[in-house]
Amino acid sequence: MTLGISTYAYLWRTSPRQDRPMTLEDVFDDAVRLGLELVQVCDWPPLDAMDDAALASVRAAADERGLALETGTRGVEPDHLRRHLQVAATLGARLVRSMAGTPSHPPDVAAARAALREVAPEFESAGVALALETYEQIPTGDLVALVDEVASPSVGICLDPGNVVGAFEHPGHVIDLAAPRTLNVHVKDFSFARNPDMIGFRLTGAPLGEGRLELDHLLAAVRPAERGVNLVIEQWCPWQEDARATGDLEARWCERSVRVLTEPERRRTWERRRG
Repeated sequence: MTLGISTYAYLWRTSPRQDRPMTLEDVFDDAVRLGLELVQVCDWPPLDAMDDAALASVRAAADERGLALETGTRGVEPDHLRRHLQVAATLGARLVRSMAGTPSHPPDVAAARAALREVAPEFESAGVALALETYEQIPTGDLVALVDEVASPSVGICLDPGNVVGAFEHPGHVIDLAAPRTLNVHVKDFSFARNPDMIGFRLTGAPLGEGRLELDHLLAAVRPAERGVNLVIEQWCPWQEDARATGDLEARWCERSVRVLTEPERRRTWERRRG
């Protein structure tokens, strides 16, 4: 098991709203500062446009810092996944995270099944895993059934319990349902709060350990150390009064996530499960 961080944990600090947005190499440097060993470059638009030379430069920058890479995209169209399999191979990434649909193209389970069956042997041959994320556009039961029907050791689930709240699924139930097929975990906390006018609620991010994520339940169900499932830090950091304040909060949340995930008792639990 490797503990890593996603570029989604840097959304505000890499945003054009900043006077000096962080670059991908800045993200790599920060991951090293946090003591992490993995960066998941997830839905990072420049990655799609890079040629092999540019991708090789990204890999070299990660290698220089002792970082492993994973990648992330959206959609399951065969040619699109083949492109990202090539990207993964050039980066030395062993996992591609994707989604069964895209924001503009809701998932079609039958079409996704056919597409995944077509490309799964290529992922198997390359030794690269394809992890489909739990999210609100497809019921988790349907996603689990899709993975089971594809029946490939290289196709599984990227478990993110926070996303499913948007479809009125209970995160704890989704953890139990998806854990046996999970190849990758996004760790982010979330909370509910009443709107300031007391009319309705809002779902927002929370510092890890302070929200509604059942972290110990998640770890016990997935058994990441035993099964070699990487944990990738994400977060839904809310906008503050300005870009600098928001970036500072985002950084503090990242540091807290690392502390929570590496506290001695949790480390000992992982080691016992590994043994």
